[in-house]
Amino acid sequence: MKKKSIRKYFTIILLAVVLAFVFRSQLFASYIVNGESMEPTLYDGNLLMVNKVVYDLTDVDRFDIIVFHANDTDDYVKRVIGLPGDDIVYKNDKLFINGEYMKEPFLKSFKKASAIRPYTGDFTLKEATGKTTVPEGKLFVMGDNRKDSLDSRKIGFIPIDTVVGKVDITYWPFSDLQLGFG
Repeated sequence: MKKKSIRKYFTIILLAVVLAFVFRSQLFASYIVNGESMEPTLYDGNLLMVNKVVYDLTDVDRFDIIVFHANDTDDYVKRVIGLPGDDIVYKNDKLFINGEYMKEPFLKSFKKASAIRPYTGDFTLKEATGKTTVPEGKLFVMGDNRKDSLDSRKIGFIPIDTVVGKVDITYWPFSDLQLGFG
């Protein structure tokens, strides 16, 4: 009787380990924020859960926080600002996409608390990248810490196919636990 019970538990544990491995490796990935470019939304050392399959099912949305391969060794965490076909202008600390003012509610409290004025310096897409619109298959991304972010204003557009996934959860430290970002 004990051998059957042991086999049963072993089978359940083995199945759980296999499912956890598949779940972890195929659907989600864990990342550590390295640096201050997404502060105050994400902080250096935060642990993130990245949904790797969401963009197989839907398109990337403006203001999503994503992880992408910046090069062969580094992955970056940034916020999507521009989608293919967009013209981007930042003037007087306001974002305009295709001539339309776009609210950035995720920056509201940070702008108020910041001693730095303007929070985001003026630029046009052409000044930042040499292009007048975001090319097909590319994204324009920025860090929330606009004064200290290595983003599309410096590195140019990022290919959509380098996107690892969407940041859905910050789970460490527990005091910074957050589900979803807006």
